[in-house]
Amino acid sequence: MSTLVVHPLGKTPLVGSVPVPSDKSIGHRALLFASLCEGESEIRSFSHGEDNVSTANAMRAMGAVVEDVDKTTLKVKGTGLFGLRAPKDALDCGNSGTTMRLLTGVLAAQTFASKLVGDASLSRRPMMRVVAPLRARGAIIEGTPHPKKEGDLTPPLLVGPLPSGKELSELEYESPVASAQVKSAILLSGLYAHGTTWFKEPTLSRDHTERMMHALGVPLRTVGTAVELDPAGWSGKMPGFAIDIPGDASAAAFILVAAQITEGSRVTVRGVGTNPTRTGILEIARHMGAGIEVVPQGDQAGEPVAEITAWHQPARGVLIGGELVPRAIDEIPIACALAVRAAGETTIRDAEELRVKESDRVATMVHVLRAFGVACEELPDGLVIQGREGPLTPATIESRGDHRIAMTAAVLGLHGSAPTRITDCDCIATSFPRFVGTLRALGARIDVE
Repeated sequence: MSTLVVHPLGKTPLVGSVPVPSDKSIGHRALLFASLCEGESEIRSFSHGEDNVSTANAMRAMGAVVEDVDKTTLKVKGTGLFGLRAPKDALDCGNSGTTMRLLTGVLAAQTFASKLVGDASLSRRPMMRVVAPLRARGAIIEGTPHPKKEGDLTPPLLVGPLPSGKELSELEYESPVASAQVKSAILLSGLYAHGTTWFKEPTLSRDHTERMMHALGVPLRTVGTAVELDPAGWSGKMPGFAIDIPGDASAAAFILVAAQITEGSRVTVRGVGTNPTRTGILEIARHMGAGIEVVPQGDQAGEPVAEITAWHQPARGVLIGGELVPRAIDEIPIACALAVRAAGETTIRDAEELRVKESDRVATMVHVLRAFGVACEELPDGLVIQGREGPLTPATIESRGDHRIAMTAAVLGLHGSAPTRITDCDCIATSFPRFVGTLRALGARIDVE
C-alpha cells in the first residue's frame, strides 16, 4: 500500500492549466449502454480508473466485446438488450458501488444467476436501498445480513435467475433518499419490465442515466424529481453510438479547492462536465466567496462542458444543506477543506448519505480535521467546522480505503507546518489515477512511498 508524504507549500502558489480524468459516472453508464446496444459503439476520453475498469470487465464477462483502441478510446460491440450471457465466475466490482448497484438492476431481469462481489470497503456498503424496490417488481436477490443495520444487506449479492416465462413487473416507487445509483438501477431494470416504471426521489440526483436513455431513444419522461419509463410500443433496441466523455467534476473539485485555499494561486481545469446535478460544489464555493469562474464550452454527448478557473480570495463560513447536498455529495469532503480556510463557522446538514459511502465520511472527516488541529463537531447528518488561519498541525492520516478522504487530506496537508503522511493511498486510483502528478504539475511537492 502506498503512502503519500505531502510537503507544505509555504508561500508557493499553485499555478497552471490542467486536465482531469473523464467523468467516471458517465463512463460507467456509457459502458453499460454500449454493451446493451445493437452494433458497435465508440467511447472516447474514457478514464481507466479502477472503478470504470470494474464495469468494463463485468460487461466483458457477460459477452460484450470491449476493446482498447488507445489509452483513452474504447470500442464496444454490444450484445443487444437480451443478449447477455451467464458469467463463468463472480463479477468483481472492486471498490465501485456504481458498478454493483447498476449491474444489479440489469441482472435482476436475466434468466441466468450471477454473483456480485467487491473489495472490503464495498462489502460493507448497504444494498437494501436497491434490492428492496427490485424485489418489489419480482427480482430474486439475496445478500449478506448487514452487521450493524438490521434488515439491510451487504455484498456479496446473488441475483436471479428469473423463473422461466417470468418478467419483471411494473413498479411505482418513491425513494426515501435522493440517489442516482438507486434511480439508475431501477430504470435499467425497467428496460426489461412488463409495464411502466415510475420513480420519484425527494430531490433531484445526478441525471446522466436519463440523459443517455433519451439520446438512445428509450421512452422516458421526466417531470421534476419524478421519471417514468413506459416501454409499451418500444422495440427494445438501442443503436450503437459514439460519445466523448467530459472531465469529471468531482475530480476537478480537489484541484479547484486546492487553489482557492492557497494564497496567490490561480488554476484552470479544462473540459469539465457542468451538468447542473453535479455542480453543487461550484455553488458552495460561490456562496462562500471563493474565487471561481466558469466559461461554457458547449456540450458533449448531451452534457454541458466548461473551462473552470479558481483562485484564492478570502472566503466565509456558511450553512450548506437542503437540495444542494445531493448535487455535491461526493464533494462534501473537499468542501470541508474549503471551510477550514473560511472565516467563521461552516455547518453542513442533510448529509446522512455520507455515512454509507466508501467510509462513514462524516465520522472520518471529523477525525481528519481534528488531526490537522481544526475544531469541529460531528452531527447526525453532517458536521460543524471552525475556520482557522495559519499553518495546520502536521498529521498522519489513514485513508480507510476512501479515495476522497485521501485526496482531501492531501489538499489540507499542503498547509501543514511540516510534512503530512497519508497511508493506504492506492484507493486514489479508483477515480483520479494522476492526482499526485496533477498537483505536482501545479507546484506541489508530494512524495510517494
